[in-house]
Amino acid sequence: MIIDSHTHIGILPPFNMTTEDLLYSMERYGIDFSLVSNIEAAEFDHMGNPVPPEWQKPQNELLKVTLDAARSSNGRLGVLPWLKIRQELPDGEFIKLVKADRDLIYGFKLHPFHSRAAPDDERLEPVYRLAAELGLPVVSHTGGCEEAMSPHLYNAAKRHPEIDFVMVHMDLGTDNKTALELLGELPNLYGDTTWVPVHTTVEAIRRFGSKKMIFGTDNPIDGKDTLLHNKTGDRSLYQQYFNELRELIPEEAYEDLMWRNAARVFSIDHL
Repeated sequence: MIIDSHTHIGILPPFNMTTEDLLYSMERYGIDFSLVSNIEAAEFDHMGNPVPPEWQKPQNELLKVTLDAARSSNGRLGVLPWLKIRQELPDGEFIKLVKADRDLIYGFKLHPFHSRAAPDDERLEPVYRLAAELGLPVVSHTGGCEEAMSPHLYNAAKRHPEIDFVMVHMDLGTDNKTALELLGELPNLYGDTTWVPVHTTVEAIRRFGSKKMIFGTDNPIDGKDTLLHNKTGDRSLYQQYFNELRELIPEEAYEDLMWRNAARVFSIDHL
C-alpha cells in the first residue's frame, strides 16, 4: 500500500499537470491513493512575481475543479484545497463547499512560497479555526523564501496544538537540519518526503520514531513519469524510496512512512 500525500493538478508555467497524467502515474507506479491540490491557486510565480491577473482564478472555482477531479477518479484521489491566503480567505461559499464534500476533503494546503505569507501570520487564524472545527490537518510548503521557512510553520503548530501540521519538503533546497530539529519538538508537527533525501528521512525515523514522516512526491510535476525519472532523464529520487529505503529501515517503519502515517493523520479509512 502507498499513499501519496502531496500531488497536484493545474497549470502554472512551466508546469501543466493533468488529472489524467496523475492517475496514469498512480496506476503505473503502484500508488493506491493520492491527495491533490490545484497549483492554479498560486498567487506568486517561482521568481516571486505576482501571477498575472489573467492567470488568476477564484479560490472557490478552483476548489470545484479539484473536487470534480476527485469525483471522477473512482476513489483514487482526495482533495487538499490550496488556499489563496494573501488574496482570499475561506468565505461562506468555500465553507459550504467543504462541508458538503467533506468525504472528499482531507485537509487544507498552504503555500507560503507562492503566497508570500507565513503560516504564523495572524490573517490565517480563520483558516485554523475552520480546520479545528472540522478536524482537518494543515499541510504547508516549506523552503524557498523567508515566509516559507519551517520555523513559521512550527510557530503555527505550537499555537494550535489541536491541529496536525505537515512540513512539506522539510525546507526545500536546504540541508533539512532546521526542519529536522523542529520535527521532534511538537507532537502535532510532521514531515513530508517531497524532494527530501532518503538519508534525511532515515535520520528522522532514527531520532523520532516511525510515526513522524509522511510520503509525498509533487507528482506529476516532472510529467507523468515523475516517479521514474526527472525531465532530463535522471533516475527519480522516489525510486530510492520505493527500492533502496526498504533495506535501510525496519519493514514496520517502511509501512508507517509509505501509508500508515498518512492514513492516520488525514483520516483515510476507506482503503
